[in-house]
Amino acid sequence: MARYIDEILQPGEKVLYSTNAHWIFYFPAIVAWIVALAFFVASRQTIVEGLVLLCLVASGLAALAALYWTVKGWFHRFTTETDVTNLRVVHKTGFIKRRTFEMALDKVESVDVDQSILGRILNYGDVTIRGVGEGIETIKTIASPLAFRSSITTR
Repeated sequence: MARYIDEILQPGEKVLYSTNAHWIFYFPAIVAWIVALAFFVASRQTIVEGLVLLCLVASGLAALAALYWTVKGWFHRFTTETDVTNLRVVHKTGFIKRRTFEMALDKVESVDVDQSILGRILNYGDVTIRGVGEGIETIKTIASPLAFRSSITTR
């Protein structure tokens, strides 16, 4: 499947910067996988029959939740694209129900980056783009938000 940006490029337009949703979307899945593994190890460490069964059931339920969150996180990252070309900013989310946002670079008034402490450590954050007569658009939880902002503001 081709990338969305490749399908909509105009003649003479070049992609200058691409980013995606940050891997932090996998965090619930990572925690659930750790919990599933902990319950499984606990089931192997105990000799009480009822406790073994309880730990195995808890491990299975945690693994199912982890699998769901893994697929959900992967699908979100797979269906989200954020690009800066020499003419515009393009953001696309969704697969069947698609939502796109495009703003010409000459209409960008300001680009704000909002990062939490964890976001600063792991290099992710929210970017708000304000356009002249175009409105305001916030792109949530993208990787390398400062580099993304620089690619928009450096012209």
